[in-house]
Amino acid sequence: MESAYLPATTDSIAQAVEAKDHAESISILYRVLENPSSSSEAMNIKEQAISNLTDLLTQEKKAEDLISLLTQLRPFFSLIPKAKTAKIVRGIMDAVAKIPGTSDLQISLCKGMVEWTRAEKRTFLKQRVEARLAGLLMETEEYSEALMLLSGLIKDVRRLDDKLLLVDIVILESKLHFSLRNLPKAKAALTAARTAANAIYVPPAQQGTIDLQSGILHAEEKDYKTAYSYFFEAFEAFNALEDPRAIFSLKYMLLCKIMVNQADDVASIIASKAGLQYLGPDLDAMKAVADAHSKRSLRSFETALQDYKAQLEEDPIVHRHLSSLYDTLLEQNLCRLIEPYSRVEIVHIAEMIELPVDHVEKKLSQMVLDKKFAGILDQGAGCLIIFNDSKADAIFPATLETITNVGKVVDSLYVRSSHIMA
Repeated sequence: MESAYLPATTDSIAQAVEAKDHAESISILYRVLENPSSSSEAMNIKEQAISNLTDLLTQEKKAEDLISLLTQLRPFFSLIPKAKTAKIVRGIMDAVAKIPGTSDLQISLCKGMVEWTRAEKRTFLKQRVEARLAGLLMETEEYSEALMLLSGLIKDVRRLDDKLLLVDIVILESKLHFSLRNLPKAKAALTAARTAANAIYVPPAQQGTIDLQSGILHAEEKDYKTAYSYFFEAFEAFNALEDPRAIFSLKYMLLCKIMVNQADDVASIIASKAGLQYLGPDLDAMKAVADAHSKRSLRSFETALQDYKAQLEEDPIVHRHLSSLYDTLLEQNLCRLIEPYSRVEIVHIAEMIELPVDHVEKKLSQMVLDKKFAGILDQGAGCLIIFNDSKADAIFPATLETITNVGKVVDSLYVRSSHIMA
């Protein structure tokens, strides 16, 4: 990179645009930023140069250079309004986030920026960087550190009454508690987010985020019909904004239909105008699961889970609900198969259900312990012995109730006689 700076003019920007390759463009833009001029026109040109340079470094996937650029620009930030500084900082941090495999770099960048904003007393920017840092810590499963950061941040934001930022932070807190399987706190945080959102205008993307989180929490409580309505609202918001989260909302809508035994509706939703925009592996995966559920075929279910592992098993929300659905289907099929028998070989059951013997044996033992049916496993003979359900005789509970009532009468008479004798 040449040391001589270039004039901060539109001609320099045009020269960078017309350069023969990205490396030359980057070099020219760096030289424009080295210009010491602080006139209003020069500042505007430098801002444009920063924007162009950020785009080029992102295209080249140079995350380290973006971070060093942010450090290099700190003297420049002291010459421009704080709002513009916040915009440039967020733009560069967003650019780093677009480069895959930079989670650790982003965390270190955020921590460095928090220190700088604290030293420069830029409270507004500090709070937003801390919110981003908490989100990154959640993605890397550093839940305790993220919650500790959020607890202090929420107090600061409430004191300043920045409701828009508060909504973002409280939604993030709800996601953190959900990741830790603490549903009561996740619901409480979401309620707080809704309360804060009701007092202000909430951008569609943020409202979609609230609806998406609401759907996830309702689905966790097995209230799939309510969850479906929230996922639908989130999908409409994200679809209008062409937000990539729209595909997840649609996928969760299809999941809810499957979980309430309306798998036949999945094909019609995918074939709708909105669904056709998102055709791909995610929707194919849900369609395969819906088909397997309609046929009550465990083999097809297993095949779908294997063929679409990335879309089903690596999505924690889908995986959790499909695991529950698979267990239910397996239990129903096993109960139906063993019903005609009093003694049956486990190998025979495995052949009929088309699953591995050890898998079937493990599930049967679990069902016996859970008292899904009365029976024992004879592992020596490799058989399942099923007992007839012994119906409880109705006379015994009635007799016990009669004896209890007589006891109460005797106690009452004893108390009365005690009073008379006294």
